[in-house]
Amino acid sequence: MISRKIAISQSNYIPWKGYFDMINMVDVFVIYDEVQYTKNDWRNRNLLKTKNGLEWITISVKQNSLQQTIDETKVFLSKWNKKHWNTLQAVYGKSPFFKKYKERFAELYLSIDTPFLSEINHRFIVEICDILGVQTSIVNSRTLSLRGDANGRLIDACEKLEANTYISGPAAKAYINQSLFEQRSIKIEWMDYTGYKQYNQMWEPFEHSVSILDLIFNEGDQAKRFLKTFDS
Repeated sequence: MISRKIAISQSNYIPWKGYFDMINMVDVFVIYDEVQYTKNDWRNRNLLKTKNGLEWITISVKQNSLQQTIDETKVFLSKWNKKHWNTLQAVYGKSPFFKKYKERFAELYLSIDTPFLSEINHRFIVEICDILGVQTSIVNSRTLSLRGDANGRLIDACEKLEANTYISGPAAKAYINQSLFEQRSIKIEWMDYTGYKQYNQMWEPFEHSVSILDLIFNEGDQAKRFLKTFDS
C-alpha cells in the first residue's frame, strides 16, 4: 500500500516553525477552521522577538458569540495590516535578511482585502510555505464535508483523502481515541517539538516559540536548516 500522510489543524496567524514542520511532513494539510474560535489563542496572534523581549502581534477580531467558528470570525480594525507591517519593519528592519523579503511581505500585507481571519491566515501560511519550498497540498476542511464527532471527523478526513497515517500535535493526546483509528487501519504519528537548533536570533536570550518570520528574517535561505523535517 502507498503511504499517504495527512495532518489537520486550525489556522494560526504567522505560525511558529513547528507548524511548518507539520505541514512539510504530510502529503495533504487540512486547515480545519469549522470549530469554535477561542480567545487568547494562536488563531489571531503570535510572538515576535524584540529588543525588549517577547511581544504579541495581534489581529483584533469581533467575537459575537461563544459558538462562533474560526472561519466566521472577522477582523475588527480595517487598517490592522498596515499597522502590523509597520511593526515588523520596526522590529526586524535591521535583521540580516529583512531586505531580501521586504517587498514580498509588504505586498502580502498591504494587499489583504478580506475581513475573515481564516482567509488571512491561509494566505500567510501559503506564502510562507512557498518561501520554504513546501510542496504539501493545503485544503480547506469545508471542501471535505466532514461528519461525526471530534474523532469521527478526523477519521473521515483520512478516509476521504485516502490517508493511512495521521500526524497530530502532542496536545491532541488528551482527546484522540487511538483505537478508533486503528480499527480503520489508520496509524497515528505524534509530532515531537523538542530538539530544535538555535539560530542567529537577535537579542538574547534565545526563544524558540516565536513566529517563523523571526527565523526567515534572521537566516534567509538557510532557514530550513533549523527546521526538523527539511533536507538541509
